[in-house]
Amino acid sequence: MPDLFDSLTVKSWELPHRLVMAPLTRNRADGDGVPGDLAVEYYSQRAGAGLIITEGTQPSAVGQGYLNTPGLHSPEQVAGWRRVADAVHAKGGRIVAQLMHAGRVAHPDNKHGLETVAPSPLAAPNQMFTADGMKPHPVPRALAADELPAVVAEFVSAARNAVEAGLDGVEVHAANGYLLHQFLAPGSNHREDEYGGSPDNRARLTLEVTRAVAEAIGPERVGIRISPAHNIQGATEDDPADVEATYSTLIAGLAPLGLAYLSILADPRADLTQRLRKDFGGVVILNDGFGEITTREKAQAILDDDLADAVAVGRLFLANPDLPRRWETGAELNEPNPDTFYGGGAEGYTDYPFLED
Repeated sequence: MPDLFDSLTVKSWELPHRLVMAPLTRNRADGDGVPGDLAVEYYSQRAGAGLIITEGTQPSAVGQGYLNTPGLHSPEQVAGWRRVADAVHAKGGRIVAQLMHAGRVAHPDNKHGLETVAPSPLAAPNQMFTADGMKPHPVPRALAADELPAVVAEFVSAARNAVEAGLDGVEVHAANGYLLHQFLAPGSNHREDEYGGSPDNRARLTLEVTRAVAEAIGPERVGIRISPAHNIQGATEDDPADVEATYSTLIAGLAPLGLAYLSILADPRADLTQRLRKDFGGVVILNDGFGEITTREKAQAILDDDLADAVAVGRLFLANPDLPRRWETGAELNEPNPDTFYGGGAEGYTDYPFLED
């Protein structure tokens, strides 16, 4: 079995090791969704990752969910990401943008008053943080079937913008309760048209988006993230048979595309996870699941047990910009500070010390 520090070929990318920086929302873009100087420093500090997957980045203004998240739909945003890409590449790194349309997990106050849309007119549970404090998620407007080609076009445009910015590719976010997952999950998708009801119908939009993005920028530049039965943010998938049917349908549609990778957020040892990996037939990235700290020992065990080809790590990368070096040398780790995860400035973002410090 491969070691965590063995190289890995992912289509046209040669990863020096199998430690991937997971997407991490940080809420430090400006009010127009432009990544600035701090983002350039933050990502370039972590260029030693085998692959960086950026924080969720909205493909359109309507697709924004959280306050001060970056986009890839304006010239200013493209210019900001170009600076990030150039800085990462200058240090020998590789970086892809996670394209995340938040759907109903949003509030108009966070996106200049724009509406919230979703597969069905069902409000997301709980509340959304805004500049004026916590507010309930509004009831979204259900997207009409004839509007969905425009949603596909937004993802395609953002993917092309990512390539224009010099990023190495994109990850289609179809997990964690956001728009594409909202279509996949029966708990959030109550439609009765060709995009709702059966597993085939609920998987339709995710397949349409991913196929179109792959055609636009090349499948070798495209990954996708899924989280079967994650049951988060009201995108519930409670019937095991339906979960298996839905994600088997999805992977059957994705496998022929020749994508760069599939990232699965689920128990790596679950039967379904491993069936999806086998059916995908390409590079698969896994970790211990949402909310778990993935230690070096756990990461290596995933490879030792032949559960994945690479391992995604989140919070430890947040606090340790040189995490691969620390793990490889057995050095002590910085502890993440949850109080600085979201929003703010350099504190808890770019000021974690390197090993040599």
